[in-house]
Amino acid sequence: MRTLFLPQHQSPSTLKGISVNLTSMAETNKAAVEVFEGDDLAVALAKYVADLSNKFTSERGAFTVCLSGGSMMENLRKLPEPPYLDSLEWSKWHVFWVDDRVVPKTREDSDYKLALDGFLCKVPIPMDNVHAINETLSPEGAADDYERRIKELVDKNVITLSPTSGFPKFDLILLGMGPDGHVASLFPGRPQVQENKRWVTFIKDSPKPPPERITLTFPVINACAYAALVVTGKNEADAVQSALGKSENLVKLPVAMVSPSEGELKWFLDKDAASKL
Repeated sequence: MRTLFLPQHQSPSTLKGISVNLTSMAETNKAAVEVFEGDDLAVALAKYVADLSNKFTSERGAFTVCLSGGSMMENLRKLPEPPYLDSLEWSKWHVFWVDDRVVPKTREDSDYKLALDGFLCKVPIPMDNVHAINETLSPEGAADDYERRIKELVDKNVITLSPTSGFPKFDLILLGMGPDGHVASLFPGRPQVQENKRWVTFIKDSPKPPPERITLTFPVINACAYAALVVTGKNEADAVQSALGKSENLVKLPVAMVSPSEGELKWFLDKDAASKL
C-alpha cells in the first residue's frame, strides 16, 4: 500500500513514485490517496468505515452512511465479517443512497437490491433505518420525496446540518466513479452537476442505463464529514489521472468536484486504477 497526503494548493510533486497535481482537483483542505494490491483495499476500507462507525455512534448516538452502487458492495465485503460483524453498533446506523435508479427494487439494476443482497442482509441494521428511495414515483417525485424525508431526519437530529452551507451533513459518503469521471448520477456536461440549491435532483436521460435516476447534489456531497472515493480497474485509470495526476484534459470531471468543505476526502485505489499516475 502507498499513502499520499495532498494538502491544499500543493504544487506538483512526486511522492513515493506517484506524481500528483492538486491543481487539477477541486480545492480541498486535505485529501489522502492510498493505492492497494489485491484484498488489501477491501480490508482497509472495512477498517475505515468501522472506525468512523465507532466514532459517530460514540459521539452522537447515530452513524449516517450513504452508499453507492457499482462495485461498492464488493469492496465492502470485509465489513459484514468478524471482527466488525459482532462489534459495531449496527442498530445506530442509518443507511441512505448517494443515488439510485428509479426501477423496481426487485430488479437487478436497482442499487437498493445490490446493497440488500451484498451487504444489508448480512448485518443487523434495523430496516426502519434503511432509507431507500420510493421507486414507484416519477423521477422528479422520487427526488422530491427523498429530499423531504432527509429533511425530516434533520429535524429529528438523525442527520446534522452543515453550519456554514445549511446542507445536510452525512457522516460518511461512499462514492464510486465511472470511466467518464461521473460520481453518483452526476454525469459530465449534464445540468445536474451545476445544481446548487436542491438536496436531491433527478435525471430522466442518463447516458448510462437505466435512464431514470435520482441523486444527491454536489452541495450535499461536499457538506459531508467524511467522503471516500473507491475506484478500481483499468477502465477508470484515465479519469483518475485527470483528477489526480498530470492530464491534458482541461474539462473538470465531476469526480474532481468532490471536495468536502468541512470534512475529509480519502481515495482508495487499486493498482489498475492508479496505473497512470
